[in-house]
Amino acid sequence: MPASPTSPAAEAPDTSPLPAVDKALRALEVLSDAGPAGLPLGALAASLGLNKSSVHRTLAALAHRGYVDRAADGGYRLGSAALALGATWAPAEHLPALVHPALVALCEASEELVHLGVLVGSDVLYLDKVEPERPVRVWSAVGRRRPAARTALGRALLALGGGPVPDATPADDAAIARAREVGYAVEREENEPGIACVGVALLRAGAPVGAVSVTVPAERMSPDRPAELARLAHAVVPPLLPPGLALAGV
Repeated sequence: MPASPTSPAAEAPDTSPLPAVDKALRALEVLSDAGPAGLPLGALAASLGLNKSSVHRTLAALAHRGYVDRAADGGYRLGSAALALGATWAPAEHLPALVHPALVALCEASEELVHLGVLVGSDVLYLDKVEPERPVRVWSAVGRRRPAARTALGRALLALGGGPVPDATPADDAAIARAREVGYAVEREENEPGIACVGVALLRAGAPVGAVSVTVPAERMSPDRPAELARLAHAVVPPLLPPGLALAGV
């Protein structure tokens, strides 16, 4: 007998209005967790609590649209269409809207100026900023570009790039190497007199797509302050990032 509109079965929060769609989405979630190695059909069916024939039909439909690939060993993994969704959902032009709540929270927690930036060639481009109530006397503007190797934002990103850094001095190279070692970058008056910054990279699928920095008057950047600000960023930012984005070092 069909469940009435007021029955517990009708009200169950885990009852999907379209079970076939729900099954496909659950399969994608499990394959995402499995990573590049994917899963064999039996293991995937067991994870979903479904029989193999039902899951096989779902995978065939997903493969038809490129959301699932069949691996050489017969297992299944996410396909290029699924990966492309993430790439189009969080490109650089979307980052300010996606990350702004995290910037606001980090600004409030640190009581310092916070920036968001991305690499554009050998420069870092400032996409967003949040200013504290107390003024920070630094010229800062969204749309500004600065040499990446001279900024904490750029150094945090270059540290994860792995290739040669254009126009970097030996001091820049040393700072980038240090950022690679500790998970955050520091810049002290190399970009602007009287100003110091700490930067941490933003990741999507393990690759750097942007960075967040905290800007501090140099007199307030004690030897221990960079590590403190990095720990604060790691505590405040990740819970406010949308799915698919992560902070380096977390």
